[in-house]
Amino acid sequence: MKRAKLQAAVVGGTPDDIEQVFYEALHNADIEKLMSCWAEEDDIVCVHPGGGRMIGAGAIRATFEAMFNNGSVQAFPERVYKVESLASSVHHLVERVEVITPQGARQAYVIATNVYHKTPQGWRMVAHHASPGTPQDAVDVGVKPTVLH
Repeated sequence: MKRAKLQAAVVGGTPDDIEQVFYEALHNADIEKLMSCWAEEDDIVCVHPGGGRMIGAGAIRATFEAMFNNGSVQAFPERVYKVESLASSVHHLVERVEVITPQGARQAYVIATNVYHKTPQGWRMVAHHASPGTPQDAVDVGVKPTVLH
């Protein structure tokens, strides 16, 4: 199954497939798998909670390599909402992150937006923007519309 998901990231897949592979790569600290999710464009961008804007594959790779030097990232996407079109898909979600503290395992929350474009290589991530969250972010605010106008 993992090989099939990596293949999906390599040849295209859907935005959901690429997102799943992205989070699997975080869980396994797999930089090659993670970078296979990104578009091959100069202006791809990644912003980590409280961090600066990383533009381009080299900068994005370096920041994830630095993270992986401390181990894997156990981030779990929850309550994913999507805005989709023929060539782009925007996923906004809450990441529940498991962190180890001197007091034991704790949960943190991150508000994230993942943007995917359909490229000649298939669907790829072009932006990941994450902001610090709070436990209150575990509950959605507002009402999800049932009918589009």
